[in-house]
Amino acid sequence: MPREVLTQEEIDLLLKALASGEVKPEDAIREKKVAEATPYDFRRPNKFSKEQLRTLYMIHDNFSRLASNFLSGYLRTSVQIKVVSVDQVTYEDFLISIPTPTLMTVFGLPPLKGTAVLETSPAFVFPIIDLLLGGSGYMPAKARELTDIEMGVLRRVNGRLLEQLRYAWGDLVSFEPQIESLETNPQFNQILSPNETVAVISFTSLIGETQGLLNLCLPFMTLEAVVGKLTARYWFAAQEAEDREAARRAVAKILEQVPLELAVLGGEARISLGEFLELRPGDVIPLDRALYEDMELLVGNKRYFCGQPGVAGKKLALLLTGWAREEEKGVE
Repeated sequence: MPREVLTQEEIDLLLKALASGEVKPEDAIREKKVAEATPYDFRRPNKFSKEQLRTLYMIHDNFSRLASNFLSGYLRTSVQIKVVSVDQVTYEDFLISIPTPTLMTVFGLPPLKGTAVLETSPAFVFPIIDLLLGGSGYMPAKARELTDIEMGVLRRVNGRLLEQLRYAWGDLVSFEPQIESLETNPQFNQILSPNETVAVISFTSLIGETQGLLNLCLPFMTLEAVVGKLTARYWFAAQEAEDREAARRAVAKILEQVPLELAVLGGEARISLGEFLELRPGDVIPLDRALYEDMELLVGNKRYFCGQPGVAGKKLALLLTGWAREEEKGVE
């Protein structure tokens, strides 16, 4: 492959050849590099674009933070989970890369079709088991098979982890993770065709001083219904819409606490200024409303409701019977 930069000795030789006429100026112009062909395996096509893989990285970076916060509180110790990589491989390659023994949690994502896999290494599960059973997060020197009791404990923990996954995906699609089975041998977990393309999101974990690994396997056939939404633009737009809705709810909550002045209008009367000036305590002013007619409730000097006067305990009250005006009926 040609070098991008000539050495000083090569430059001197080239100038000397040009001066002597051995090399013509047009021959000295370096040819443009021809783009090399990129190998493509039609038996293992790439179904996720680079942008979609970047969006998966952002989604699961958020999931790693949610999972870290949940496990730190659940286990009462420091837990850190970080995304390492997002790749697309075949399901066969994914199974080959997994050590034995390990814990593979197969779960569905209804209403999405198909299943997905959460693989957690022994260095992740054994400290969790030890902490939940009263230990200090001990990791045995050699990984062993999990007992039925330990499988039951981990089924519950992984179920809670999948809840955090649901929250992380909430801006794009709503699903309810449901655990279908737990396996410790990857070769027994043939839930997909070996050549099926999957997205594998790899995480590192740090529980106390023990480092572990997690792998989330999402088949293309499961994400096919939402793969068009796996763009940064769509994801950020969904987040902005959620932020606007959250801001609207916050403003509405503040406005609900604003005090309002209510007044009940018993009736009206029209008198002259002279009659008003002659009024004395004990005088009676006839109103334009009969005893059985509804009074009107004013909210901020605007008529909204009608009602009948009464008593609630030792306080005067108004029983609302309807709207003061026909056009107010649509107001919530």
